[in-house]
Amino acid sequence: MQLVFYFDQTRCTGCWTCMVACKDWNDISAGPANWMRVSTIQKGKYPDVFTAFMATPCYHCAEPACIPACPVNAITKREKDGIVLVDTAACLGKDECGLCLEACPYEAPQFGEETNPKMQKCNFCVDRWEDGKLPICVAACPTRALDAGPIEEMEAKYGQVHIAEGFQYDAKLKPSVICKPKPVVSLAHK
Repeated sequence: MQLVFYFDQTRCTGCWTCMVACKDWNDISAGPANWMRVSTIQKGKYPDVFTAFMATPCYHCAEPACIPACPVNAITKREKDGIVLVDTAACLGKDECGLCLEACPYEAPQFGEETNPKMQKCNFCVDRWEDGKLPICVAACPTRALDAGPIEEMEAKYGQVHIAEGFQYDAKLKPSVICKPKPVVSLAHK
């Protein structure tokens, strides 16, 4: 089985509740490490403008680039559900290595501000998942722009679209995300 995130770009308002909930639940210190990130996509020129948001956790790729990049096997993928986990005790740290960050096109590996910070990243709230609960970002989203579950269930519910504004799907890595993209609509012709 492979777990996936679903992201509805038409619902996301860029409120960053998912980011705050993630930092709080996982006790992530204030600073540069964010296991969930939300980027703003802006296109056009007044009066023909377009704005969208893109939620970016670790996508727990079917073929993660970070795993073979790690020289000490600190990153593993669980067979039973496809969750990609990090053994921070085994990680060499950003100052001594950082190869996982270089390998990941989605910049999922995150590092704190301490000396030689160890890699950390979204773990699909594995503790919540194993307790029958959705990841905290999904549970916290006030517009229900996020969902998560087994790929077969999510595809049956939401389809098989893997593209959105601000997101580049990598067919080799197969990031585990299904999207509902926000259409770019020209306002000049209204």
